Amino acid sequence: MKIAIITDKSRMDFLPSEEAFKEDEQKRKTVEEVKKILSKKYDCISLVADDNIINQLKTEGVDLVFNLCNGIQGDSKLAQLPALLEFANIPYTGSSILGHTLAINKIYSSKIFKARNIPTPDFISIYGLEDLKGLDIKFPVLIKPNDEGSSRGIHQDSLVFNMETLMEKVKEELQIYNPPIMLNEYIEGREFSVGVVGNGEDIRVLPIQEVDLSQLPKDLARFYSFEVKAYHKDKVLYHIPAPLTQDEKELIESTAIKAYKALSLRDYSRVDIILKDNIPYVLEINSLPGLMKGKSSLYRMAQATELGYEGLVLKIVDTAIKRYSMEGEFFKNPTIVSI
Repeated sequence: MKIAIITDKSRMDFLPSEEAFKEDEQKRKTVEEVKKILSKKYDCISLVADDNIINQLKTEGVDLVFNLCNGIQGDSKLAQLPALLEFANIPYTGSSILGHTLAINKIYSSKIFKARNIPTPDFISIYGLEDLKGLDIKFPVLIKPNDEGSSRGIHQDSLVFNMETLMEKVKEELQIYNPPIMLNEYIEGREFSVGVVGNGEDIRVLPIQEVDLSQLPKDLARFYSFEVKAYHKDKVLYHIPAPLTQDEKELIESTAIKAYKALSLRDYSRVDIILKDNIPYVLEINSLPGLMKGKSSLYRMAQATELGYEGLVLKIVDTAIKRYSMEGEFFKNPTIVSI
């Protein structure tokens, strides 16, 4: 069986330099580690997505794509490679066009959560500065891009406390990121990351991770900003499994699974939750969470189980194979199905 790990070209031309640099570093290191693992069991190559990617895959005789593409630009960046692969009838790991499109759009995903009675912070969509006029807003407010992940666009100065600063920050964001910009209710509470793996009734929740920011330098606000992830991770405490009562654990797990299913996600994802007054607010779901060895949340969660990092990567492949096999769409070669 031949697997191609596919990632993106650099987004240096589209993101602030430090964000783009960190993203490129994460891509490179993740591909290296995932390839090491998959090469132990499969014929494995790595490719960079471009407008000739389908021809490359067919020429190489690839059976399955391990998708690591966040996309370069556009409103539904995460869905671009899955759309090409589905058009060409090439199986791939991770969520579908629909799942990625919903998850990357924080405004639409938040609307779905509210419609399904899944707690999520209140929000306002801002397409231009004129949308701020006459708004009755309770501060502080967290400003963030609608369609980015890994805290890109969420900086320490994204938490604002007055209208003047809000207008300045929104203007800056609109020059860099796709509109609309999202104004989020800021909820202070305990922050958790929940890894979800599987499909249908065969879904597993990895040990819940609590993100403890209590040891950050005093001049930093206590939220998981880009600066915290990029430059102060040594001051962040990750408690795995999180110290929770059984009721709290079950509440967070059930909420994460409900949110995962609400967005039609598949194979694996990471759900970010704030617990306040025993209410689990879903902040967002990353439908293509980082898998960087030693750095990513899913890495830490997997290491706390019998799976380990290597087992998680192989589990993602096995989960995709099982899904396609159950749908009757996977490989026609019976020798491949038996692997």
